[in-house]
Amino acid sequence: MWRNRQRVGGKMRKPVLFTTAVSCLLSSAVVMATERAEKGWEMIQQGAWVVDVRTADEYAQGHLDNSVNFPLSEIQRHFASVDKDQPVVVYCRSGNRSGQAMNYLKSKGFTQVHNGGGLEEMLSEQ
Repeated sequence: MWRNRQRVGGKMRKPVLFTTAVSCLLSSAVVMATERAEKGWEMIQQGAWVVDVRTADEYAQGHLDNSVNFPLSEIQRHFASVDKDQPVVVYCRSGNRSGQAMNYLKSKGFTQVHNGGGLEEMLSEQ
């Protein structure tokens, strides 16, 4: 089973390659997270709405200044009468729910929606 592995300096090479690959992926994820938060702040500085799509309880525990709380489950109702060209930055805890909100809004014709990622991510780039 281990016959095909090359030895480098008497040690197996594949674990080193795996560790390097994982390290590169994690570094890439951090760069992407930083970039999306930076773009979110740029949009906010230009007047974009800031929408927290977490639950009301999560929002009460801390949120970005000047944000509004529209939980993901209520996005459809809150955006029913909003101008579809209104710039919007959505965020949540990790970037997952805000990604879902962004995809939903784009599918409904909103043209300037950005996933800012998670709250901590946004705060770290403020």
